[in-house]
Amino acid sequence: FEGVMPPPELPKHLPPRREVDHEIDLVPRAKPPAMVPYRMGPAELKELQKQLDNMLESGIIRPSKAPFGAHVLFQTKHDGSKRLCVDYRTLNKVTVKNKYPMPLIADLFDQLDKARMFLKLDLRSGYWQVRIIEGDEPKTTCVTCYGAYEFLVMPFRLTNAPATFSTLMNKIFYPYLDKFMVVYLDDIVIFSSDIEEH
Repeated sequence: FEGVMPPPELPKHLPPRREVDHEIDLVPRAKPPAMVPYRMGPAELKELQKQLDNMLESGIIRPSKAPFGAHVLFQTKHDGSKRLCVDYRTLNKVTVKNKYPMPLIADLFDQLDKARMFLKLDLRSGYWQVRIIEGDEPKTTCVTCYGAYEFLVMPFRLTNAPATFSTLMNKIFYPYLDKFMVVYLDDIVIFSSDIEEH
């Protein structure tokens, strides 16, 4: 939908604090992992520098002095572009798991059973609309050959990120859920039985 939809880009500033910030509770006596950067080739280093610059400019990361940090790597998206990923697997192992119930897809489809009109919204950079709770930012530190950086917003791949995001979405949209809206993470479907109702 080029020309209709704006190109994807990072938020231009930090989102406000909301009802829900992301917390990273560690199991007792655990510490986040201390890693060294992965080796990258020249093309990856150029892309890394570009993405770090964009995130710094947007205010979603800042330099970190934390004594720990996770690796970064790239994932190739379907369009050939590169997504910067932080390997939080070791941090996730020492994080207390949030057992917030995720909606079952079958239940969501049941809500849509009699609907004939649908509007689907996919929130752009949805996770980056959630702040990290003050004081937990160093736990998100990632290490690169250009330095260490910590997230001020909720990055992908943290074990409790889906639960935090679902909690926030359910708080925001509670009055509308199952009446004319279903929400699964950053996907929202507004439904109705006919065009007049829609």
